[in-house]
Amino acid sequence: MNFNQILAEIDSFIWGPPLLILLAGTGIYFSIRLGFLQIKALPRALRYLFQKGNSGEGDVSAFAALCTALSATIGTGNIVGVATAIQAGGPGAIFWMWIVAFFGMATKYAECLLAVKYRVKDKNGFMAGGPMYYIERGLGIKWLAKLFAVFGVLVAFFGIGTFPQVNAITHAMQDTFGVSTVISAIVMTLLVAMIILGGVNRIAVVSSFIVPFMAVLYVGTSLFILLINWSVVPQALALIIESAFNPQAALGGAVGFTVLKAIQSGMARGIFSNESGLGSAPIAAAAAQTQEPVRQGLISMTGTFFDTIIVCTMTGLVIVISGVWQSGVEGAAVTNLAFAQGLGSSIGATIVTIGLLFFAFTTMLGWCYYGERCFVYLIGIRGIKIFRSCFILLIACGAFIKLDIIWSLADIVNGLMAIPNLIALIGLRKVIIAETQDYFARLQISAKDRDEEIAENGKLSESYN
Repeated sequence: MNFNQILAEIDSFIWGPPLLILLAGTGIYFSIRLGFLQIKALPRALRYLFQKGNSGEGDVSAFAALCTALSATIGTGNIVGVATAIQAGGPGAIFWMWIVAFFGMATKYAECLLAVKYRVKDKNGFMAGGPMYYIERGLGIKWLAKLFAVFGVLVAFFGIGTFPQVNAITHAMQDTFGVSTVISAIVMTLLVAMIILGGVNRIAVVSSFIVPFMAVLYVGTSLFILLINWSVVPQALALIIESAFNPQAALGGAVGFTVLKAIQSGMARGIFSNESGLGSAPIAAAAAQTQEPVRQGLISMTGTFFDTIIVCTMTGLVIVISGVWQSGVEGAAVTNLAFAQGLGSSIGATIVTIGLLFFAFTTMLGWCYYGERCFVYLIGIRGIKIFRSCFILLIACGAFIKLDIIWSLADIVNGLMAIPNLIALIGLRKVIIAETQDYFARLQISAKDRDEEIAENGKLSESYN
């Protein structure tokens, strides 16, 4: 058994039924107990997202905090990850990505609520929060908090944070523009280094500019392709749903996919893409300027909606209607080919490559911040320079590692990181439910939360005192 096979076996074990049940069960539990908040409170969450004003508590605006989180989530998972999920589990994998995203919105809400509730100020005066803090301060289990932080550093170093992103960028640049892999790797390393040395504020500024612009461009192109190929979209949707439960339908009865493989690939890539339950987004949410944990939880859950329900769906539909997922190519080349065929021009591949370049770039920025906060939790403020140096050195390595090894590593460390976070969410479920009930009960009385009161009046009204 070679190294690739060993990693594949570990990957299959970690993403076996126990983790799938824990992941899905957590999302289902919070969806039911919170009254399907992801449906009834989504309009409010979207309104909060674009409201101006803040309470002054925190390092960045709620919108910037979400963009930092989205910068880490909208990346290769939306472009390459969807393609690999379809190739591994058939078109039905997209359906399971939808399922994990729908219930994952409730999970994302819960974890980001806790991040704000249990955050603290570090020695430099910055807000520090995330699973390691609510595990320690909420559950009182410090060893589990440290275990999460260790896994968080591993994901930043060897998972989502570096290898898949730079590998996708360098190979897409080579395939589309003929740029040498070595040159692309060096340039990306230097650009990331220039920004991460500026800390969370610089990352937030860059992300707030790049993420919305590129998301609109990518989704707009996808919608255009679907519109000009509208006649086959219903068939593609039918194939996605049918092959989720009967994977052989995608191959005309040929042996190739199984229901379990469709579920595994869809859920694993879904988590890679939207990170709900992984515990990463709460680290960014903790820096938001707010006095309301529930408010930030609502804002943060829109990230999963944008990431998977919108962006991943666009990618998946374009790939399925084109049929290129059975072409034999892999990675970013699948999506490049699908968009080129969809537009009938190489411009499609160019747009995908540019989108991938910016998405993957901002993902590395976001994950550098996540990993840094985990590292600081483990060894203190003195660890910042050590972490950033190691992160920068590891970036270029991803360009020269085989794609199957990269995705297996990413899936493994993602699963390991999710486990302690999901345990914490279950352990703190009563806190999450109580905070939610209290927040909406207050809105019934005053119609405004603390943040809105401060933004409008400069102080809290007597009803909050």
